[in-house]
Formats: sequence, structure tokens, C-alpha cells
Amino acid sequence: MLELIQVNKVVDGEATLEDVNLTLSNNAINILLGPTLSGKTTLMRVMAGLDRPSSGDILFNGESVIGVPVQKRNVAMVYQQFINYPSLTVFENIASPLRVLKVDSRSIIKKVQRAAAMLQITDLLDRTPEQLSGGQQQRVALARALAKRAKLVLLDEPLANLDYKLREELRSDLPKLFSEQGAILVYATTEPIEALLLAGKTAVMHEGRVRQFGTTIEVFNNPRDITAARVFSDPPLNIGTVTKMGALLNLGEYSLPLGSQANDLTDTEYQVGIRPHNISLNRDGENSVEILGTVTVSEITGSESFIHFHFADCHWVALVHGIHIFGQGEEIQLYLNPETFYFFYRDGKLAQAPEDSIR
Repeated sequence: MLELIQVNKVVDGEATLEDVNLTLSNNAINILLGPTLSGKTTLMRVMAGLDRPSSGDILFNGESVIGVPVQKRNVAMVYQQFINYPSLTVFENIASPLRVLKVDSRSIIKKVQRAAAMLQITDLLDRTPEQLSGGQQQRVALARALAKRAKLVLLDEPLANLDYKLREELRSDLPKLFSEQGAILVYATTEPIEALLLAGKTAVMHEGRVRQFGTTIEVFNNPRDITAARVFSDPPLNIGTVTKMGALLNLGEYSLPLGSQANDLTDTEYQVGIRPHNISLNRDGENSVEILGTVTVSEITGSESFIHFHFADCHWVALVHGIHIFGQGEEIQLYLNPETFYFFYRDGKLAQAPEDSIR
């Protein structure tokens, strides 16, 4: 178990980590989700011992590791930009941390071959990195971490530069590979969809703070505040200001019926959050409410389309199935379901989430 207690990091007078409290275990993959510069890499470097926190404590299995040099910690870290030794063969790249640990030669051969087999690079062991593709080099870096059998494995956006098919394969394999050796696995990503695919537990990070931590689906379904909801939404969460008055919501010049999840809310002003996939081009059930939007741009991404539009003096985006092309300035009918709305108080804290378990 890895515990971070009131961890802070200040660099040149600027706080890069603030009051981080986390407890990470090896019974689930631990995901750090946040945009670039949210503090994910800094937090990982502090976990690894590469950087020392300005204050706070870090406990590994109950013992403080503050001040313990990284060479004496059983840690492995893999970055988005893979790091391999260009003059060494793939075999020696994977074996390098084992040689530093003075593991005997027979065990090194066994561990390297096992890691290479798991990552399907056995036929590359005699090559040098310059003879490999980017995806193959990243597999070598992952195999090196796997062979080390570290008790703490930190993966900093390790799949970001790989092609789609390889990312899918490794995303499903990595948690299984490292969990077999009892490692605490920490995986950093900027992509909400990747966090959902990995499941496990997610810490939502923003501006050096952990905004929320819990099981991934719980954090997604019940964001603690509007910042966590925005971080955990791709495409971006649609935000509007509404006034609840009895059974109605006033949104700009529109009046919408109130969803059942908001019946107990006090009549006042709220920020409402609507996920893009909950805006549709067709009426979906009796709770659907028709609105008129003015298209700014439509984007096709394979079997889905992003439709950007103006509505109630706000810029909105809908994620809909199928290929849909609309011209700029075209007025189209869209449908909202108030049952899917998130309500936030003026200070950004969650007031009410939708009642359905899948949103």
C-alpha cells in the first residue's frame, strides 16, 4: 500500500502539488486523470523518489520513504516518450535494471524471456532500438519495467504515441500483466475514455490538486464538483446557467421541465451540466425536450459526429451516432432529456446527479 499524506510540492514559489492525500493499493489499477500540467507527472516523480515533496509524507507499507533514494526503492517508471539505451540490444535493455540489482545470469535470462513473451517481442531480442518501430520500442520499455518486478509501477501516458490497434491490445493487457506480480500500478492519462476503459480507481487532478478519488465509474457518475465533471468529460461537458422555479427550469429564453432527480432542489440559480452524448437529433422517450440550435461546425469521427451549436447564448456540443453534416449557421432540432442533467451550486459543488447508473 502507498499512502500520500498532505503532500505539497513548491517549485520557484509556485505550488505544483497541493494537499494531496491518496491511498493506493495493488487490488486495482490506479489512474491519474487530468489535463496537461495538472500535476500528474510531478506526483509520479514524487511517488518514485525522483523528486522530494516540499512537505507531507509518503508511506510504503506503513513506513516513510521520504529521503530514501530512488536507487533503493523497488520502483519502475515508463514515460510517454519511451527511453531505451541505443547501444544495447533489446535483451540488454530489458535486463539492465536486473544487472544493476546484481541478479544472477540464469535468472536474468528467464525474467527477460518471460517479459518479452508477454509483450510479444521475443523475436526482437537481438535487435537494437534503432531497428525497431516506435510501438516496438515502447513495448521494450514496458518489458523492462515488467522484468524488474517492481512493487510500484508508474506508467505516465505510456500508450499515447502508439497506433490505435496496439493501444487497444496493451490497454487490456497491462493491468493483468502487472497485477500478477502484486505491483501497485499507477497509470496517468489525459483521456477520460481511457480511464473508463481501464476501470479500477481514478484520481481526478486539476491544477496540482486531487479533486476526487474513487472507483472510476463512481467518479464518472457522481463528480464531486463541476471541475471534476469537466475533467472527466470528452467532448467537453456542456455548461449552462439555469434558474429552478417550481417544476420548471429557465435556461435563457427557454423553459424546460424539471427532471425527477431535481425535485428536492431549492428554487434558486444553478449551473447545469449536460454530457454531449445526452443530446440527440431524435426524440428519445417521453422525457425528451426539443430545442433549436444554430450549427457552428459538424465533425465526423468514424461512426460518430460532433455537432457544435449555439443555444441559449452558450456554445454546446452534441455527440451523436452516425454521419451527420450540417452547414455553418444552419438551424437544427435537437433533443435534451432533463433526467440526465447534473446540477451544481454556484460554488461549483454537486447539488444533484442523474438517478440512472449509466449516464
